[in-house]
Amino acid sequence: MPSLLPRLDDSPRGKIVKLLQKNGPLGIKELRHELNLSDTAVRQQLLALLAEGLIQTSTHASKGVGRPSRVYELAPAANDLFACYCEDLALNLYNELLADQGPEVVRRLLDRVGAKLAQQYQQQVRGRALQERVHSFAGLLDDKGILSDISQDAGVIMLHEFNCPYHELAAVHREICEMEQGMIAQVLDAEVELTNCIMDGHHNCSFVVRPRPLPALA
Repeated sequence: MPSLLPRLDDSPRGKIVKLLQKNGPLGIKELRHELNLSDTAVRQQLLALLAEGLIQTSTHASKGVGRPSRVYELAPAANDLFACYCEDLALNLYNELLADQGPEVVRRLLDRVGAKLAQQYQQQVRGRALQERVHSFAGLLDDKGILSDISQDAGVIMLHEFNCPYHELAAVHREICEMEQGMIAQVLDAEVELTNCIMDGHHNCSFVVRPRPLPALA
């Protein structure tokens, strides 16, 4: 696993991000010295990083008399650029829990985790009609970095996810896919069927979404 994502290369912007990560807030003077660039060139790179939401500005009090100086520091969004071993940790924790407690306990825990995730999404999903809820949910997935799309054929709604949020874990433990399917069903208050899965070699995970059947009359 690489220590940094590819975008943190040796380009001026990549160097600025790494300098701010290592040194904390820096001003244009310090960045110019480290990068051997002109003030104008440094400002151009900083403006691009500001526009991407990867850095932010703050003021730094001068040691002597004078106006506070402006410095640049990494924004919280920049944390996503650096290595995260969350999937490795999750996989090891899952395996230890499975060995210690057994599959039935783990399955019950997954049901509870899926229900909690569903509650979080339900608070943000909008729409009375099922199609509206699916579109709203797909937008939330996109916001979380899960590339999604919706298709409809003969009145059947399909939700497609083009990257798996639990890839390393689901590759070993397919019950994670069942948790995702159940979570989506709870969020949308609908029947959901997983028809294609990335783990089976498909290009995306596809979920058929149908309205729940009306309860039978007594």
